[in-house]
Amino acid sequence: MNALAATSRNFRQASKLLGLDSKLEKSLLIPFREIKVECTIPKDDGSLVSFIGFRVQHDNARGPMKGGIRYHPEVDPDEVNALAQLMTWKTAVAAVPYGGAKGGIGCSPGDLSSSELERLTRVFTQKIHDLIGTHTDVPAPDMGTNAQTMAWILDEYSKFHGHSPAPIDLGGSLGRDAATGRGVVFATESLLAEHGKSISGSTFVVQGFGNVGSWAASLIHERGGKVIAIGDVTGSIKNNNGIDVPALIKHKSGGGALKDFSGAEAMDSKDLLVHECDVLLPCALGGVLNRENAPHVKAKFVVEAANHPTDPEADEILAKKGVVVLPDIYANSGGVIVSYFEWVQNIQGFMWDEEKVNMELKKYMNNAFNNIKHMCKSHDCNLRMGAFTLGVNRVARATLLRGWEA
Repeated sequence: MNALAATSRNFRQASKLLGLDSKLEKSLLIPFREIKVECTIPKDDGSLVSFIGFRVQHDNARGPMKGGIRYHPEVDPDEVNALAQLMTWKTAVAAVPYGGAKGGIGCSPGDLSSSELERLTRVFTQKIHDLIGTHTDVPAPDMGTNAQTMAWILDEYSKFHGHSPAPIDLGGSLGRDAATGRGVVFATESLLAEHGKSISGSTFVVQGFGNVGSWAASLIHERGGKVIAIGDVTGSIKNNNGIDVPALIKHKSGGGALKDFSGAEAMDSKDLLVHECDVLLPCALGGVLNRENAPHVKAKFVVEAANHPTDPEADEILAKKGVVVLPDIYANSGGVIVSYFEWVQNIQGFMWDEEKVNMELKKYMNNAFNNIKHMCKSHDCNLRMGAFTLGVNRVARATLLRGWEA
């Protein structure tokens, strides 16, 4: 099942639990706007190359639309649509005043030089500049993009609209870089506390060692958790006594491959997700837990740091096994929460210190967890449906209050 079908299915289940009117349900599912643009640029060798860019703006009932722009070869309209819809529910779960959007360009950023990436980003911005902005749609970094990409978007946007306090996430708030990973750790703390456990003394497997995975692993290590296996595209490693995460980060930032790290032994990447541990953190691509490997998952808890890492069939298998899954629309919302703090700081022109950013993030993550637990009790459902009913209900109420007509 692809990401769009799975997200829509979760939405429909939540809608049924909430008893939403069928016409309202249909209207909430339909995106506000879908944009598809051709981005043709000259390559460094003088040849022309064309890429397709997308921006899906899903819903703006609760505020300006918000969502990342990813550069990845697998970017397609269905995936972008699913992720935009997911952002609508995610921002509502987190109680930040945004709607959902998502964008991307189907390209392999690793195959493009820095100047080619800059040209591509600027052409994409030229095509969508009149549809984004502080109070309309706020793009953010995502897979394959970073603060540099955002700086190019900001610069190109400013050529058309003059100075704007915060048309784009520029990676400007302190704590923004660590936000998603830190949010994952706060979410994990809340989940474990609910079951009488804590990070200290628990074992963790982290799949994906990019921004989110490395920050999550580092903060878990800091709190006395034992990270016993880690994997990324270059390979997987394990050490049952716990991996020295700061040493691994140093090794990787020096250009070393994960599998060559001396403080752990290499393992088959296929075994990573089914390695014995207390908490499994998928932090990379979607769809990694499926009907083939879900029956063999040995973790007691799965914290979805990636978007849509568990497909619905795997969800059912894990539920039958008694594995508790903390859903992506809550678990990885730290990034969008701190993006919201950044937006507030930029509009006010008043910056917070990192301690305040982290303290506010913890407060938002804890409140969201308590609200999800309340929905679980009200609707007698699991955490995924608790999160979806919370998010969908908030968007539906905003839509009705604004005067939606059947």
